[in-house]
Amino acid sequence: MKLLALTEGPNHVCYRYRIAPFADALAAHGWTLESLPLAPRTLERSAQLRQAADADVVILQRKLLPLWQLRLLRSVSRVLLYDFDDALFCRDSYSRKGSQSWTRLAHFWATIYSADAAIVGNPWLQQQASEYVEPDRVHLVPTCVDPGRYTTARHERRGSAARLAWIGLHSTLPCLYHAEPMMVAAAARLPGLRLRVICNRFPQLLGVRVVPRLWSSDTEARELADSDIGISWLPDDEWSRGKCGLKVLQFMAAGLPVVANPVGMNRTMVRHGETGFLATTPDEWADAIERLANDPALRARMGEAGREFVEQHYSVDRWASDFVGLVDQLGRGASASSRQLSVVEPWA
Repeated sequence: MKLLALTEGPNHVCYRYRIAPFADALAAHGWTLESLPLAPRTLERSAQLRQAADADVVILQRKLLPLWQLRLLRSVSRVLLYDFDDALFCRDSYSRKGSQSWTRLAHFWATIYSADAAIVGNPWLQQQASEYVEPDRVHLVPTCVDPGRYTTARHERRGSAARLAWIGLHSTLPCLYHAEPMMVAAAARLPGLRLRVICNRFPQLLGVRVVPRLWSSDTEARELADSDIGISWLPDDEWSRGKCGLKVLQFMAAGLPVVANPVGMNRTMVRHGETGFLATTPDEWADAIERLANDPALRARMGEAGREFVEQHYSVDRWASDFVGLVDQLGRGASASSRQLSVVEPWA
């Protein structure tokens, strides 16, 4: 049995964390996993979409295709799943056009309606998708990490020597600029405070020294283990509520306590006083960072609690059976039902 994942790009972060980690579990159930990054050029992409006919199950990941391409993909796919981990029905937090987009919403609706099932990354996305299709066609599989990939931090530094850490794509760097008042307040308490930014671009922030670390899949876990406190700030909007908390999971897997604002999955993943602190104002951020920086034992306890939380609720091992079970159920049942959905144009 063959599972084909149509992805946004080679080695895309969403494929690496939402599909690829389940390859071994899929293989154990008789599935082979192949990924195919969708080409930007129309002719090449059309040929790629037709390759879906050779797969038993196809996962379209995140992409909102033009309707004629969606219709082509639906027509050749035995089973079509749509996997997404962002609020793709709206624009991102920093779009100059604002968040609402009727075009995005229409394409999103057409895509999940055309798919046999949708796989979503958090409960809020599950709720949103269930407003447009039957709830039993929407399945929650959160973004997961493999804690075994992460060495835990040692927590030996104290005070201003403690290292903050932030990891993410350059597209999310505006979050750091908006968190600048929090960093300034913390640095006023801890002169010389450093923020390790693990990314492919690097910001300049007032009051705190940014230590650039070029992201690499080979070194990201090591960079986190050499840090002390993870930070996550999100704007309070729909796009953020659709985020699935990957950086927080990585911090916790590496044994780092997390300081975050109480928005979206931050509120769910960061257990205040247990795995980190939820903070809103600059003073609250400064209090949390100062307390953690000055208390290595507290960081170690919270880091251990965070790693246990990830192992129990957001690990690959925890969710592999759910993911494979869904693929197996739909894929092996397709030959009996041969269900082929049409693509509906929601604005027609």
